[in-house]
Amino acid sequence: MKIPPFLKKGDTVAIVCTARKFMPEEAKPAIHLLESWGLKTKLGRTIGLDSCQLGGTDAERAADLQQMMDDDNVKAIWCARGGYGTVRIIDLVDFTKFQNQPKWIMGFSDVTVLHSHLNTLGIASLHSIMPFTVPNAPEDVKKTFKDALFGNELSYTIPSKPYDVKGKVKGELVGGNISILYSLLGSKSSINTKDKILFIEDLDEYLYHIDRMLYNIKRNGYFENVRGIIVGSMRDMHDNEIPFGQNEVQIITAIMKEYNIPIAFEFCAGHQKDNRTLILGSQVEFEVNERDVKLKFN
Repeated sequence: MKIPPFLKKGDTVAIVCTARKFMPEEAKPAIHLLESWGLKTKLGRTIGLDSCQLGGTDAERAADLQQMMDDDNVKAIWCARGGYGTVRIIDLVDFTKFQNQPKWIMGFSDVTVLHSHLNTLGIASLHSIMPFTVPNAPEDVKKTFKDALFGNELSYTIPSKPYDVKGKVKGELVGGNISILYSLLGSKSSINTKDKILFIEDLDEYLYHIDRMLYNIKRNGYFENVRGIIVGSMRDMHDNEIPFGQNEVQIITAIMKEYNIPIAFEFCAGHQKDNRTLILGSQVEFEVNERDVKLKFN
């Protein structure tokens, strides 16, 4: 796995739209944050474009991402926001130069498309806050983003839950949004989870949708040789008038019970304010015990 060079003061971070639209005025808090860390900002041509929901046409978004990937002066690329649209451009982008000269690509939610594709190419990336979420991000969450970008030590310890599954493992961290992982199954962007630790999270889904997606992911072999599961935020789940009969914890527990691996629920990442940065592609130590859940990046 290639780890892109960590940033240093004076480096330039590009902000681009790969999915939903994002206006220049909205970018100001993110620009201020980067400048406070001694970094420079370069706004992509897609910032301010309006193509219905999207930040420009597919061709415009792909070209903007391509330019920033190939620009030697840009040291990291920050996706402005999620929503939907990254999968529409992934096959329009040439990763040839990027594979030889990787740089950090950052974001979450719909950016899982890029995280997964990069993982298949052997390049690490950051599951992190985005310019759209900066205004509501707590200071300690912003610090985890800075620490990851600058190569500082990164580790998390949170209280364990009664329904967590205990265990201690090491492996490469992969994953992201469940809906996106599900949508990538069978494509060249679908990740290999063998001997890895899988992070999953989602937002605003029906409980039976979560069950259906996870069963399909299971049938595609994602869980057969995985070493551990980290479940992030599972906010705003919906039920039908006739209840499904299980909540998100019960759904995941039932599907995973045969594998006898550590599982941590309600981890501090995903669609919530406490969205701490994860280095996808990094080797990690993951432990769930009676008191704590520990995740340490090596």
